[in-house]
Amino acid sequence: MNFLQTAVPEIKDTLDLQKATEHLVERIATTPADQLLSEFMDKAIAFGLKVLAALAIYLIGAWIIKKIKNIVHNIFVKRNTEHSIASFVESLVSITLTVFLVIFTISALGVNTTSLAALLAAGGMAIGMALSGTVQNFAGGIMLLVFKPFKAGDFIEAQGYSGTVTDVTIVSTKITTTDNRNIIIPNGALSNGTINNYSQNVFRRLEWLVDVEYGAPSDKVKSLLKKIVDDERRIVYAPNAPANPTIALNALRDSSVQFVVRAWVKKEEYWDVLYDVNEKIYNEIPENGIQFPYPQLDVHIAGND
Repeated sequence: MNFLQTAVPEIKDTLDLQKATEHLVERIATTPADQLLSEFMDKAIAFGLKVLAALAIYLIGAWIIKKIKNIVHNIFVKRNTEHSIASFVESLVSITLTVFLVIFTISALGVNTTSLAALLAAGGMAIGMALSGTVQNFAGGIMLLVFKPFKAGDFIEAQGYSGTVTDVTIVSTKITTTDNRNIIIPNGALSNGTINNYSQNVFRRLEWLVDVEYGAPSDKVKSLLKKIVDDERRIVYAPNAPANPTIALNALRDSSVQFVVRAWVKKEEYWDVLYDVNEKIYNEIPENGIQFPYPQLDVHIAGND
């Protein structure tokens, strides 16, 4: 047993730096110089070999990590994955593998990495708890970017807001409302809520509810409504479009007879056709002798003669 092997345990056992120093000085004084030099060279060579091994592990590991990152990147490119999620996953893979590589490299030097691993785990847990909301938004962003319930340019309704999607990032989504307000919605709440996408389908169905007074001939009302719809060229009659316009008596209400008109239009023409046909109904129905109703109430008075 050489003097280093006997001195180090003594330091661990006594935790007395002064006593350990005295013991080490005594060992040096009583040990021949050639033996000290031989032991020092042995230790230096052993430590040098460990350094070379650790350096080799780090260089090889860094090369492997780079190859894995390139493979992941190529997979995302071939699948045309959203840039935000591709960048996030690539960074996550690279950072995770680099942390493991550093731990293995330190372990190759003979350092006990148990405490380091525990420290990293505790630190990760603390950071995760502090950033729980951000982590939720990250997860929500990944879900949105993978399943793509909407994309930039779509008109959606979500979280009590409606507008056009202008930007989708890994943590939030920005929409511009019809009155030109910019709304930023966290992806965590967005992915867990209801999303109404008005732009996903090519066609949208319009519906008009038209109330006329009692006594108006139903055939005449339906004929007038059909003429209004037929005159509107933007209403879709193509073979691959949904069903032709529907015109029917919808309900007998307290003060009116209600007719319903349903027709299909292209999504980008929805609002223009809605407002234009509203105006035509308002102008043309009364011109043909059919009046819109007012609330009516019949009062019967009963009493003695």
